[in-house]
Amino acid sequence: MTTLPPPSAKKLGLVIDLDTCVGCHACVISCKGWNTENYGAPLSDQNAYSGAASGTFLNRVHSYEVQPENGTAQLIHFPKSCLHCEDAPCVTVCPTGASYKRVEDGIVLVNESDCIGCGLCAWACPYGAREMDVAEGVMKKCTLCVDRIYNENLPEEDRQPVCVRTCPAGARHFGDLGDPESDVSHLVAERGGFDLMPEQGTKPVNKYLPPRPKDVEPEIDILAPYLEPVAQDAKGLLGWLDKALSAMPGGAR
Repeated sequence: MTTLPPPSAKKLGLVIDLDTCVGCHACVISCKGWNTENYGAPLSDQNAYSGAASGTFLNRVHSYEVQPENGTAQLIHFPKSCLHCEDAPCVTVCPTGASYKRVEDGIVLVNESDCIGCGLCAWACPYGAREMDVAEGVMKKCTLCVDRIYNENLPEEDRQPVCVRTCPAGARHFGDLGDPESDVSHLVAERGGFDLMPEQGTKPVNKYLPPRPKDVEPEIDILAPYLEPVAQDAKGLLGWLDKALSAMPGGAR
């Protein structure tokens, strides 16, 4: 079994704003594209154009309708990928050491050359964040685009996970959550960021920002402004037409 390293001072991770995410799946598509062409084995698809299509995705977006106790029902889009837990059970259960946590930045990765595809890490992960690539027979997971964030050949603005770079709504943020003065740490503190399933004791590095309540007064008719007459006394062409029709036999008096 694999041993976890001591907790790292630097903890790279994502902060996802559930209030801002629009469920467009741009992060899903960009993640699939980048990780198919770059780091590790390609992310394969099986029977892609059939009713039994399946494939490997490192990031998925789930949508739920929630009903607050005192508010209006909301549709919440919930992106989910590896949370790069401090106490990662997917690492300690790996029999070959293929799954490991980096000392320098806390990112959890898989050494695919050592992976035997046993699937134990997928069973151990409480978030369902690991996926077996059927074509390659190895376990795949989010890498936080480790091949991008340290690539000095890329412009500075591109040295972040592709899902963050792509998000059109600005719902995804990347940074060092081990630094209390970082932008992402301030964002978590200001918005009440939370862990996913904290009862599991995995200490996920990634955080979520809660959706803001969107209350609408039930007695307000949103169509009312459009149903009221635009003007009481018609003028111009419409006024002349109204008078002309009224003067016709059978017209309104």
